Amino acid sequence: MLKKQWNRAGRLIIYALVLIVFVGPYWGIVATAFSGLSVKPGELLAWPNQPSFDNFIFAWQNLDVWRYLMNSVIVVTFGTVLQTMVSAMAAYALARKKFRGVAFVALLILSTLILPEEVIAIPLYLVVLQRLPVIDVSLYNTYAAMILPIVGWAFSIFLLTEFMKAIPKELEEAARIDGANEFQIFYRVVLPLVKPALGTCIIFGFIMIWDQYLLPLIVVNDEGLYTIPVILGSIRVDESITPNIFIAVTLLAMLPSIVIYLLLQKHFNRGLMSGAVKG
Repeated sequence: MLKKQWNRAGRLIIYALVLIVFVGPYWGIVATAFSGLSVKPGELLAWPNQPSFDNFIFAWQNLDVWRYLMNSVIVVTFGTVLQTMVSAMAAYALARKKFRGVAFVALLILSTLILPEEVIAIPLYLVVLQRLPVIDVSLYNTYAAMILPIVGWAFSIFLLTEFMKAIPKELEEAARIDGANEFQIFYRVVLPLVKPALGTCIIFGFIMIWDQYLLPLIVVNDEGLYTIPVILGSIRVDESITPNIFIAVTLLAMLPSIVIYLLLQKHFNRGLMSGAVKG
């Protein structure tokens, strides 16, 4: 009996330590953001001093954080939708179609994951700066310049390809016998079976696009189009902005990713479990 109590106490201590390590920094951000008294740079509070919403109100009204949040929402909404659509169609072609060079194409797409953003920054800037033929318009300083470069993502394509390969071909053949065309097979047969993987791709794609810093920095020069990560980098070095206000803006920047994860958590967990079972 005594041994069981010691084991239980030991587990509780371990759980408490893990909770402090992982949740402690987030709680420090929340407590500091709601603190009415200014803190030193790099300091986080365990409890807010004189709790108030002044930091958020100042950031919303004086720093126009709402505008940068809106820019990020526009970019991440269109970017995630397009990225998921393109990745699903590319994965369908790689997983369900047989053509010469399919392995090379898959390897080429997968190899883009090892390229750092800094390597393609200058070539991407030069491409975006060029004027498009026929319409004679440049993508520079537009939302499209922040969206189009991240439409194709090798991680989503690779993940969906592996899930689609596991779908029995008999389902596809039965749909063809029933008169379904290629798009109907893709939309009505394949996609519903890879919903867990789609949820995982949406979560990771959303976070990847939301956290983009270098891309908006090099393809946009208009401050009115800046996204929230860019403005965070700007106010971090602004001596007129107190650490509390900076942390308040940081908290606002974190919320959308947390909300998306909570909304799609079921699909995310199912996607991981399905991948583990297949492995």
